Amino acid sequence: MSPKSLQRGNLSSPTIFLLSEFSSAYRARVTFCLCFSLIYLVTVLGNLLIVTLVWLDAHLHSPMYFLLGHLSFLDVCYSSVTLPKILGDSFSPQKTISFVGCITQIYFFLCFGGSECMLLAAMAYDRYLAICHPLHYPALMSKKMCHCLVAVSWLSGSFSSLIQAFLTARLHFCGANVIDHLFCEMPFLLKASCSPNALLNKAASYALAGTIAMGSFLLTLVSYVHIIRAVLQKGAGTQRAFATCTSHLTVVSLFFGAGAVVYLVPQSSGSKEMDDVLALLYAVVTPMLNPIIYSLRNSEVKGAIRKALRRGVLQMSTKGAGIAAERPPPSPRQGCGSR
Repeated sequence: MSPKSLQRGNLSSPTIFLLSEFSSAYRARVTFCLCFSLIYLVTVLGNLLIVTLVWLDAHLHSPMYFLLGHLSFLDVCYSSVTLPKILGDSFSPQKTISFVGCITQIYFFLCFGGSECMLLAAMAYDRYLAICHPLHYPALMSKKMCHCLVAVSWLSGSFSSLIQAFLTARLHFCGANVIDHLFCEMPFLLKASCSPNALLNKAASYALAGTIAMGSFLLTLVSYVHIIRAVLQKGAGTQRAFATCTSHLTVVSLFFGAGAVVYLVPQSSGSKEMDDVLALLYAVVTPMLNPIIYSLRNSEVKGAIRKALRRGVLQMSTKGAGIAAERPPPSPRQGCGSR
């Protein structure tokens, strides 16, 4: 760094950041830790169950469930970026994270979030083709097209987050390196920075994030406008097909609705704890609800779960019977007078 920049405000690139804690009250921290540990456990198990079912069950080897499997994998990654670190620091006397760790957390948080936005748009496009062009659907949504949609989702999220993380890493800080949040998130780092180019970085980062979020939302919205128009025009046949959209539409509404509440509504001035909880609800609770929604509202997924349970019970009973058959018969007892 040049001497001129040092004179202008004692700017520096820190090696470590201090993170804020959820609450200073011990009971509140215990409640927070228990609740979000349970939420994280349900999130990981539920989404891994969906991934396993899509992989193993032949009835779920279709474009819609192929995309759903990737969505569930993204949800596991998305919630794992922040929550394990937060839970690990719950009872630590000092919540710290290195500068490299902070930028890495920002990169993966934005990467998985942006990729999920694009993947939800790809799933809406899949439903549009299935309902509006059913005869051409197998040709249009080929295996190659499915892999292309997933690749575009991952690459767009990765490229956007890489630029935003690079811009954030070039910020400088002066004074106490304190982030007033439970984890590293770009708006809070921009707020803590006193770098002269912070406003330019903020504008560029928000433009990239807005392009990914609004672009995927508009693609999803256009797809559903065409779907609803086709349902209203064609009648009962497409209404039955529209039933396959209800789970995805619920997930989309939850994801973009919660994101709008967290990032577009001004933060509450009275309770920092409420702002922290809202941010975590978006990062953790939404991924937890996705497998529950698809399990409860989708008959094929429910059927695959029942089949897997029956198969597991059958294997356990067969294994138990085999172990019993392998046991040698008990030797006959000899009486006291036998020779």
